[in-house]
Amino acid sequence: MRIDIVSIFIEYFAPLDVSLLGKARQRGVFDVRLHDLRDWTHDRHRTVDDTPYGGGPGMVMKPEPWGEALDMIVADGSGAAVPRLIVPTPSGRPFTQALAQSYAREPWLLFACGRYEGIDSRVIEDARGKMSVDEISIGDFVLAGGEAAVLVIVEAVGRLVPGVLGNADSATDDSFAPGAMETLLEGPIYTKPPVWRDRPVPEVLLSGNHAVIARWRRASYRHESAGTGRATGSADPRRSRSPIAPRRRFSAGRRTYGTLGRRLG
Repeated sequence: MRIDIVSIFIEYFAPLDVSLLGKARQRGVFDVRLHDLRDWTHDRHRTVDDTPYGGGPGMVMKPEPWGEALDMIVADGSGAAVPRLIVPTPSGRPFTQALAQSYAREPWLLFACGRYEGIDSRVIEDARGKMSVDEISIGDFVLAGGEAAVLVIVEAVGRLVPGVLGNADSATDDSFAPGAMETLLEGPIYTKPPVWRDRPVPEVLLSGNHAVIARWRRASYRHESAGTGRATGSADPRRSRSPIAPRRRFSAGRRTYGTLGRRLG
């Protein structure tokens, strides 16, 4: 998989050199290319932003450097291949595990990291005529820029690419994974020692009876609360009589999708 990232802070992406993704890059599973947006500016100050039309606080990223950057990166592709452009934005489609799995099947992803109040909207309009474009939000909160959001998306997608995880089945039982786990969250997990600070591991996990253990794990799964994305509270299958113990949570009254510094609503 090829991954291109355009940002004014390319040093933000040093984490892509470590852990599972770093090892996958070394093995050639990923071809990650970082691009400094300022390389497509033509003034002595390498300006990438300007004041917004219509007034208001903050600055908007200029269309000229973005247009040139995206055009050059797309032109660098082999043959008729074009990337899928992903733009973190407060007004975007919520990022989910199902979307991560869809992106993991793409041969080429291109990420545009906005800053300030965001990227001039004409950049996105222009890009849609040349490639598939997804505007994506990673949650109901505000960040200073798109870099952290891109790291989240790349890691979520990257671990689903064949050859990245040591055991491919690890992703099958992930919380939110499409299929049996799509509306469920994984339950509690344990490792050695069997007793720690007077807290024992549930006896069933030490029994060696895999059928019973499987039933215990199914009973420990928690339902995702409708419209919230995650349940609250901790599942305790030792106290629950139902096969699946739903948990309730409350969502904030004000909805703010965030990856750039702009509030909505």
